Amino acid sequence: MKKVFSILMLAAVVCMPANAQFLKNLVSGQASSQSPTTQQSSQAKQDVKQAATPQNNGKVYYVSKNGAARGADGLSPATAKKDIQAVLNIIKENKENGAVIRIGEGNFLGYTNQGYIEIANFVTLEGGWNETFTDRDPLKYITRIQPGEEQRGTNGSKGLIQTTRDLDAVTSKTPQGTLIIDGIMLDMGLENYYKPANPGDERFGCPSAAFETGRMEDAIPPQIEHQIFHSDGAIAGNVIIRNCLIANGSQFGIQFNTRCGEIEIYNCVIISNRYSGVRIDGWDKDGEASHINFHHNTVAFSWCRDKFMEDMGYGFEYMNKVSADVHHNLFVGNNYAAVARTRKLSGPDAPIEAKRVTNLYDNYYFLNAADLQLPSSGGGKWTNVKCTDIEEMVDEKTLPRAENNKELPAGSDVIKAFDKDYLEAFANLKVIAQSSNFNPNSASNQFRQATGQNMQGSEIRRVSMYGNRYNFDKALQLFGAMPGYGAQKP
Repeated sequence: MKKVFSILMLAAVVCMPANAQFLKNLVSGQASSQSPTTQQSSQAKQDVKQAATPQNNGKVYYVSKNGAARGADGLSPATAKKDIQAVLNIIKENKENGAVIRIGEGNFLGYTNQGYIEIANFVTLEGGWNETFTDRDPLKYITRIQPGEEQRGTNGSKGLIQTTRDLDAVTSKTPQGTLIIDGIMLDMGLENYYKPANPGDERFGCPSAAFETGRMEDAIPPQIEHQIFHSDGAIAGNVIIRNCLIANGSQFGIQFNTRCGEIEIYNCVIISNRYSGVRIDGWDKDGEASHINFHHNTVAFSWCRDKFMEDMGYGFEYMNKVSADVHHNLFVGNNYAAVARTRKLSGPDAPIEAKRVTNLYDNYYFLNAADLQLPSSGGGKWTNVKCTDIEEMVDEKTLPRAENNKELPAGSDVIKAFDKDYLEAFANLKVIAQSSNFNPNSASNQFRQATGQNMQGSEIRRVSMYGNRYNFDKALQLFGAMPGYGAQKP
């Protein structure tokens, strides 16, 4: 409830979407504009295709909840292993790259159910298989990594999927292999700490009885602090993440470092993650060895770092030393900005910065606190640009391609695919109560001032919602909600 702050701190500003009436019109179908034309949707669908990035075609392993814990080799459906980590350990021991692991439906929590898996080789994890491995449908035969309260003390700082330094090669500019995560639903919503789901107590940040939880805890007890997908060191290879759910992360959805390679993320629902939905840092010293193709994803409700809502809360971040194309995505209700291009190298590193190419085109936006955030040339605050102004107002050096960034059409059926209560509460997000306690003449602050320290005070802020858990099953309904844009059905 309290936050200690320096006297030099700027006043907090809550980033609240304001157009609640427009939202109500969309939900009720009262608005007049139409959804994308059939021709537009058809063209966009053609763009959703498997990348030219090399695919893995090595030895095939099988994992099933009905598999064997010991004795089985995992090389056929009849001899499937029971645990993903058990197969990954075999692959690591055999020093295999290019293996494919087919995974049946169920919740897989890694070695002794610690709540994460660790990858040390370039492999394909392919979820969504039925029990006999004769049919694959990631939305029907759901493969998930969904830790609960019992994993709070066992997965520590590990991402639900964690890559090790074995995938790094410090001096390499050539991809060492391809890592593919396909059709796995990753959710931290049962593991995080939340306030009780009690709308009768304003301290809990629970907008209505329809919510599963109150707001996310940001301090007490100490919130779970790890990513959903994360790397140790960097990945010196191609990475493909497709047909996945990335939900309810307490500290980033996808965050890893790239040494070199092509990174493609598509057909994913990335929802209700704190800090940022996607952040990928380039680790090539020359800034030219990695490229991101981020397309056909639904990125929604990325939450600020804490309930004071002063920073973070991005859908996608362009990071230094890596180029990126961001297109055909749907950005909805991101708490600080849908897309951030706030990082820029200067001075001696200006030649490295000049190699970076960042494109943003053919995306839809709705109810974001800001659509695109840029540094301010005058210093101080960020510059927020509305999606319809991006092509006209942002220079070609910053965004060489910037066409067709659009507001979500009024009357679009995609709005109805979102949890109505969650979306409406976000549209009406507000500060319920705020108070501060700062006394520059207190004995404590007099002492701090005399010894050259910043004076301190405390502030209490209560908000109507913040980082509340988004329902797992409702998140899955967002696949295919908007033909040609956002996450498509696998």
